[in-house]
Amino acid sequence: MLKNICLILTFAAAGLMAGCDESAKTNKKPVQESEKQMTAEKTKQTKVRIETTKGDIVIELNEQKAPVTCKNFLQYVEDKYYDGTIFHRVIKDFMVQGGGMNAQMRQKPTRPAIINEAKNGLKNDRGTIAMARTSDPDSATSQFFINHANNDFLNFGDRDAGYAVFGKVIEGMDVVDAIAGVKTKAGDVPVETITINSVTVE
Repeated sequence: MLKNICLILTFAAAGLMAGCDESAKTNKKPVQESEKQMTAEKTKQTKVRIETTKGDIVIELNEQKAPVTCKNFLQYVEDKYYDGTIFHRVIKDFMVQGGGMNAQMRQKPTRPAIINEAKNGLKNDRGTIAMARTSDPDSATSQFFINHANNDFLNFGDRDAGYAVFGKVIEGMDVVDAIAGVKTKAGDVPVETITINSVTVE
């Protein structure tokens, strides 16, 4: 009788341990899925839609490589600053620039300038978006440009501090091509007004 009780207790203990093992396996799965989800969220890139009178351009921002620049750009987007501005400087096979002038070619008031993140390793290749600035490397505010060609000479260290790339076109490069192809007048200003109707986060 005592022997049978011992066997029952042994089997019960084994069953309990087996239950703990199964529970541990069950508990591990959600943790792994949660970790995957967190990793996916960290690598997820913000997308921004630029709606223009020539069509829409969707930009994928690189907040990992250009955190200050992206934060600055997104603040302007949130403030609806870009709505109603124009592409005021266009040079085919070089770049299209906008984000600061209204239709009367007057500069809108801006937020303070930001640091230049051109050292981030991102290149001024065709289809990338970068910050416009003056001769002072840390003078970028709201204006940006989309590279219409591979412009290596704009990269950090090629000739100066470089121009900070902070994203790339993932939809609407044909729209960029259309903007780049318009007729221009003195100062590389498009004869046809190309308006940014809105910029919104996707």
